[in-house]
Amino acid sequence: MPARDIYYETVRNALIKDGWNITHDPLYLFWGGTKVYIDLGATKFLAAQKGEKKIAIEIKSFLSASKIHDLEDALGHYFIYEEVLLRKDPERVPYIAIPDEAYTRVFEESLGKLFLESKRVNLIIFDPVKEEISQWIP
Repeated sequence: MPARDIYYETVRNALIKDGWNITHDPLYLFWGGTKVYIDLGATKFLAAQKGEKKIAIEIKSFLSASKIHDLEDALGHYFIYEEVLLRKDPERVPYIAIPDEAYTRVFEESLGKLFLESKRVNLIIFDPVKEEISQWIP
């Protein structure tokens, strides 16, 4: 099993504070002979919709010396997981969880904006000190 991101516990705690039930830790998916690990699977009951929302969360710290490398790594994981989820668990929506500072440094700049403007990626932005979710995109 891959190593957990340094913000793993932070994101887990933030999701629980936000009313999410952690259902998978990690979420295992199989495609062909390949096992895919996504950091967390969670559900939340939505009374207004009389149903559950299911998500899969890949946690990324964006702490390397190269924000381009971090972006490539995060998006590569995201798009692989998105394709497998579409076929194996289509009700579950993929997200990348990143700290506030990484969002500002990477996704508010031109290259990161490309993926947000095209709505190609879902993000959970969290405050690592407060262990709270700051923003959901979309």
